[in-house]
Formats: sequence, C-alpha cells, structure tokens
Amino acid sequence: MEPVTERLRNFLQYVAVKLIDDPSQAQLKVAELAPKKLRFKLVLAQADVAMLIGRNGFTASAIRSVLKAAAEKEGVQVSLQIHSHEEEAELLARGEGQ
Repeated sequence: MEPVTERLRNFLQYVAVKLIDDPSQAQLKVAELAPKKLRFKLVLAQADVAMLIGRNGFTASAIRSVLKAAAEKEGVQVSLQIHSHEEEAELLARGEGQ
C-alpha cells in the first residue's frame, strides 16, 4: 500500500504547490482508514483554501476526480479534505481532527 500512498501523496503535493500562494504553510496528512482506504487532508493558509477550492468548488472537484481515478487503478478508495489551519485547530479541539 505504501507505494500507492506515496504516488498519490506526490501527485497532491505537486498540484497543491502549483495552485497556492504559500506552499510553506501547506501540510498534507494521510490516514489509512481501512485496508485499501485512504483519507488525504490538505491543511493550508486561509487564503489558499479558497484558491484551491476554486469558484463553486470546481478546482477541488477536479483534483478529487483525478485523485480518485488514480487510486481506483490501484483498487484503493480515497477521500480529500481541504481545511485551513484554523479549521484544523478547531476540529482537533473538538476531537474530530483525526
């Protein structure tokens, strides 16, 4: 599973860095929820969240579609969450950030 996870992680890092203004603030977290099921979480600066999600969510939707297609080729299910650092801190405080 690690080679698949690493390829998907590299893809997300590449895309995110190209689309945001402050890559130094970006964090990519990966959680294995079950065998062959991954959750990627991009934690970004607030301004970058809006940029990556795009107008009406079209940019985020396109990224998710490509990510899911690449994962399906390997028989893996994936999800992608995009949060700001503030939203992530709030989720962690409520115990939901895992």
